[in-house]
Amino acid sequence: MKKVNIPRVVIAATQSSSGKTTVVTGILRALKNKGLNVQPYKVGPDYIDPSYHGMAAGRKGHNLDTWLVDESMINDLFVQESKDADIAIIEGVMGLYDGGKNGVSSTAQLAKKLNAPVILVINVQSMGDSAAAIALGFKLYDSDVNLAGVILNKLGSPTHKALIEEAMKKINVPVYGAIFRDDSVHMPERHLGLTPAGENNAREVIEKISEKIAQEVYLDEIIELAKTAPSIEVEEFEAENIKKDITIGIAQDKAFSFYYPASLAQLENLGAKLKFFSPLEDETIPDDVDALIFGGGFPEVFAQELMQNTSMIKSIRKANERKMPIYAECGGFMYLMQGIYDFEQRFYEMVGIIPAKAQMNKKLQTVGYVKAKILQNNILGKQNDEIKGHEFHFSTQIDTQDESFPWAFEFTKMRNNMKYKAGYAKDNIVGSYLHLHFLGSKQNAKYFVEKIRAYKKSLEMEEN
Repeated sequence: MKKVNIPRVVIAATQSSSGKTTVVTGILRALKNKGLNVQPYKVGPDYIDPSYHGMAAGRKGHNLDTWLVDESMINDLFVQESKDADIAIIEGVMGLYDGGKNGVSSTAQLAKKLNAPVILVINVQSMGDSAAAIALGFKLYDSDVNLAGVILNKLGSPTHKALIEEAMKKINVPVYGAIFRDDSVHMPERHLGLTPAGENNAREVIEKISEKIAQEVYLDEIIELAKTAPSIEVEEFEAENIKKDITIGIAQDKAFSFYYPASLAQLENLGAKLKFFSPLEDETIPDDVDALIFGGGFPEVFAQELMQNTSMIKSIRKANERKMPIYAECGGFMYLMQGIYDFEQRFYEMVGIIPAKAQMNKKLQTVGYVKAKILQNNILGKQNDEIKGHEFHFSTQIDTQDESFPWAFEFTKMRNNMKYKAGYAKDNIVGSYLHLHFLGSKQNAKYFVEKIRAYKKSLEMEEN
């Protein structure tokens, strides 16, 4: 075991839509502009917030989620990704104490696991002394959470600020920032929440936010608070030098951007070289890949462009005909179907290697943690193996009424134990709405990599 000292602080909130992502993104950039090497983290399974974190900090944002990755590995992941950083800033999820069933992967759980002080962002619009009552309630709810102070967001005036700061003094809760309401400072949104950073003028937005944060958040005091976090004890590991003997093509562009860096790194640790390509802009998949992964994203937004890139579609179909292992999640799953009906019911033909269609809906269809039981042996594992993951989608899988349809999984929702069949698995393909994390599903990562090796070996034998 070794002890590692990493200054760190958790930025939490009373509830969703309190402005914490805007505040955190601004803090990250403002600290970077002060010359600090800042490592960002996001509690929970969110993909989009870390894209802003990474752009603001100049380092990849990572997720900390005790459902997707076993709690025993969280500190190791945190220390590994924080190396060389001067400070780690961890954005919470929803409200401080909100998470999955029984509080799994809540911000409070992660703050206690990392022994990190917490700053609570409170939207104080139309509020006075009640803000202090809220802060006190959050502080007393769990004495094991080190709620060290608050950031007041959406203040209306200097008088409003003075009123609430005085109330906070009465309960001995320090104020680490007082942000005045400015409707021109906000993050761009659409149906899944924030618009991914790569799709808009995010750099300009981040700079504007950071300028405001640098003036209204007490950065030096936050840095000093972060330094009070005690050292973290972790296992000492020697990095294995594993030969990279297979290559996986990763679809990554504006349509497909939902990947956990540590999940992809797990595939690299098992001997895979990753080669990124764009189904939107490239003509074909890379020539030298042995497998394909299509992550989540927004194919419905770019459906016209995806449909028109027929050379890419043909190259994917040819790879499937060769029985190349292909794994797809959510948006990637939709892309591999016969087509997508968008929000206006316009149909766009897609790759067509999965015999189903995707239907966009006005309302969110499902969100939350699931267990996925494999229904038949496939490229991710054996029948009855279970994988932990999550779902978050507006679309539904349709035209799958055939009794012989090869469902990939039986999903169990963790909030209510509802069970239902999901996805598609046949021969070399697995696709579904499941988002998994290969670091937390190491056996499935290993199984997948071995299937890829077997495919590559079979091709080499055919050539010889």
